[in-house]
Amino acid sequence: MEPIRVMINGLPGNMSQVVLRHALRDSRFTLLPYSLTGPEITDPEFRQEGQTIQLLHPDDRDEAIGEIRSSAGDFISIDFTHPSAVNDNAVFYCSNALPFVMGTTGGDRKKLEASVTASSIAAVIAPNMAKQIVGFQAMMEYAANTFPKLFEGYTLAVKESHQQGKADTSGTAKAMVKYFNALGTPFKEEDIVKERDPENQQNRWGIPAGYLRGHGWHTYSLLSADQTVRFEFTHNVNGREIYAGGTLDAVVFLHKKLAQGASGKTFTMIDVLTGA
Repeated sequence: MEPIRVMINGLPGNMSQVVLRHALRDSRFTLLPYSLTGPEITDPEFRQEGQTIQLLHPDDRDEAIGEIRSSAGDFISIDFTHPSAVNDNAVFYCSNALPFVMGTTGGDRKKLEASVTASSIAAVIAPNMAKQIVGFQAMMEYAANTFPKLFEGYTLAVKESHQQGKADTSGTAKAMVKYFNALGTPFKEEDIVKERDPENQQNRWGIPAGYLRGHGWHTYSLLSADQTVRFEFTHNVNGREIYAGGTLDAVVFLHKKLAQGASGKTFTMIDVLTGA
């Protein structure tokens, strides 16, 4: 199989850097030396492991993308940018016929999917690219569909902690709340406790100092009405490596689907796991 051409957008962001490092070391992929970046980035390029990446700012991307398509041919974009850019980036990808894998959270998710549905491309969109966590979410979805109201009468508490620079509430936590709602616990997304203070993270949560700048800790607690029964589900991730592997697997999955003629279709990481 010829290497899949990819363009990793969001550099010099931390998650994009991790994906870049993994892609450079993976023979399944060929990296395009370009990356969409935010208006706040002033550097014209980014360098990693001997690779120089030209950073394309919002004002430059429309003109540049035509030249990139002409020289590189078809490729898949990987998006780890910023929640504020999610919908605008999706419109850009769709209008330029650029299939994409998006791990960026936030934005209007219904509008995001609608953009793809109305386009000629396909995409993999997921708030979490870690395959094991996605599998856990699938188990919760199965429980919600199979045992509705199982936890009726229980009180739910949800807390999540991420690095200080993460602007939005965890997309994974939001997805889990929906499953717990179906299981009978009335809980609103805005009631999720969001921790971004490094001092609290280290001293109260016990997060190792080396991962304060890159982690994702989640705990979901259920307490019975009489307070005699307590259930707790926890998944704590230190670092970002786990997300890179799932992202690149999603690229391979999307590449196969495009070869089969997929268009106007949004896939999830569940689809990636099952190969559906």
